[in-house]
Amino acid sequence: MSEGHHLSTTDARARAAGLRLAAFDVDGTLTDGRLLFSDDGRELKSFDVHDGQGLKLLAGIGIEIALITARTSPLVARRAADLGIRHVIQGSHDKGAALSALCASLRIAPQAAAFMGDDLPDLAAMAVAGFCVAPANAHAWVSQRVDWLTQARGGAGAVREFCDFVIEAQGRSADVLARFAPA
Repeated sequence: MSEGHHLSTTDARARAAGLRLAAFDVDGTLTDGRLLFSDDGRELKSFDVHDGQGLKLLAGIGIEIALITARTSPLVARRAADLGIRHVIQGSHDKGAALSALCASLRIAPQAAAFMGDDLPDLAAMAVAGFCVAPANAHAWVSQRVDWLTQARGGAGAVREFCDFVIEAQGRSADVLARFAPA
């Protein structure tokens, strides 16, 4: 995590090229950060379909995907199940410890892990990860400290932008495209 400046595109690509694990905050990263409640008290969240596709594509090239969130929500478990995400840590009040433990259990060095988040509770995980990323609308104190800032906002394509960046950095774009547009 670099304070006050972001990595150059070349350096960011180099970090992305070595990733084996990509972990994500949920509220404000995979969603736009709004919490909606129905009249009967049910919680509602909106997830961007392009972000979901990006996560599936990243997993498809062998990157482990994880969700690490401070809140606990059945909707997060459902979205993770829909996307085939096996590593879901909810109710985590120390995201740094959660990411460290996940890296250890997967035998992945923290330097080969990325964390994407948008607010202060995400800083601990960003301090552990070898590559830390935030959506364009992250809190200023977070966006000042990340290695790479997306152009898209949380819940509106930021995760997909990051996933595509990693796929390209790892030289796997042609492999991904061939699955959908065979020659």
